[in-house]
Amino acid sequence: MSDNSRLSVFKTYKLFVGGKFPRSESGRVYEVTSKTSGAAAPGKGGWLANAPLSSRKDARDAVVAARKAFGPWSGATAYNRGQVLYRVAEMLEGRREQFVREVADAEGLSKSKAGARVDAAVDRWVWYAGWTDKVAQVVGGGNPVAGPFFNLSTPEPTGVVAVLAPQESSFLGLVSVLAPVLATGNTAVVVASERAPLPALSLGEVLATSDVPGGTVNILSGRTKEIAAPLAAHSDVNAIDLTGADEALATELEIAAADNLKRVLRPGAEDDWSADPGMRRLTAFLETKTVWHPTGSLGASGSSY
Repeated sequence: MSDNSRLSVFKTYKLFVGGKFPRSESGRVYEVTSKTSGAAAPGKGGWLANAPLSSRKDARDAVVAARKAFGPWSGATAYNRGQVLYRVAEMLEGRREQFVREVADAEGLSKSKAGARVDAAVDRWVWYAGWTDKVAQVVGGGNPVAGPFFNLSTPEPTGVVAVLAPQESSFLGLVSVLAPVLATGNTAVVVASERAPLPALSLGEVLATSDVPGGTVNILSGRTKEIAAPLAAHSDVNAIDLTGADEALATELEIAAADNLKRVLRPGAEDDWSADPGMRRLTAFLETKTVWHPTGSLGASGSSY
């Protein structure tokens, strides 16, 4: 049989929820097209795939999965989380060519420029993996008090974080907003770039075959506004990153999040994904726990609390 007679086997992209790959419960899909050049409008490039069009039910399912995974992930040692995240970077490196192709199509880049962005994304993932067991030393510490006590402040993860991924930076931007959430012990519900979701959906395949526990990361594709609204209003979502929202949507979501006292990270003009990321995102979704402890023993047995 000649090669010309073969039928192409197209990749089927699915959501990533609870460590599994469901289709949208609504059964809906939408066309994803390549970005030809510059600011080309969606639909002007070539067809790439049909991506799942997530529903509100999919968003709620993702929150349930993230909440279930929060205990095991936040309870793991910081060193162990770092090892798990580094393993993800190893697997991303092994699938480099696939991500280069998807990023080139998504962002209208040459192969060399797409390769540079994929390399930067992998490097950034490694960078955040290295922070897992160091962030407590930077943002925690001992506090001077007037009394015979130790007073210690330590960072703890906020909980379930809804992440609206950047719309234009389909992979480097995605890694830049997701990796710090995971490194600090949170679990995530990610809303992929609406126009260019394929690198995010492929990242789900990498996570599924790594050591990241199922439900730690959940990836949804579809209309950002449609998926983000129930996440902002959901009482079991503890925080939301509005990076992928435009100004009007960000304001709307921030109002919804205020009703249930979510921690909110507004989109920032300073989000240059090629720049040094600094500590901003590492500390965005951390809470501070303060513990008092007597400096001496209590009682004849020498026990303390």
